[in-house]
Amino acid sequence: MKTSHQYDDIIDLPHHVSTRHPQMPMIDRAAQFSPFAALTGYNDAITETARLTEEKRELSEEQKHTISKQLHALQQRIKDRSNPAVTIVHFQPDDCKAGGAYETAAGFVKKVDEYAGVLTLTDGTVISFDNILSIE
Repeated sequence: MKTSHQYDDIIDLPHHVSTRHPQMPMIDRAAQFSPFAALTGYNDAITETARLTEEKRELSEEQKHTISKQLHALQQRIKDRSNPAVTIVHFQPDDCKAGGAYETAAGFVKKVDEYAGVLTLTDGTVISFDNILSIE
């Protein structure tokens, strides 16, 4: 004896294929089931928060005077038509958060601009006098 179910009349019918709408490609159908990222950017925010920065060190008057003398000597050498080679340790402020990092720039000095308070290397690096920690 066969029992009757409510869908017995349609269970063996062929699958309907629309004549008006093209069938969705399999790759697009699969995209419907991809995971949903409700917190887009959350991992980037966590990584940024965890990134450490340094505070800018305050120089003593003696250190400031030494750097000033070195900058003046560099300016004189540039006037004598030579581009002196230097290695400068300077503070690079962080664009996203308080503090920054100390970096070392090596190259040839192109210009010492006392009015703007910056030193320019031949590779285009511009360093503010206020951010210089040491010059070699």
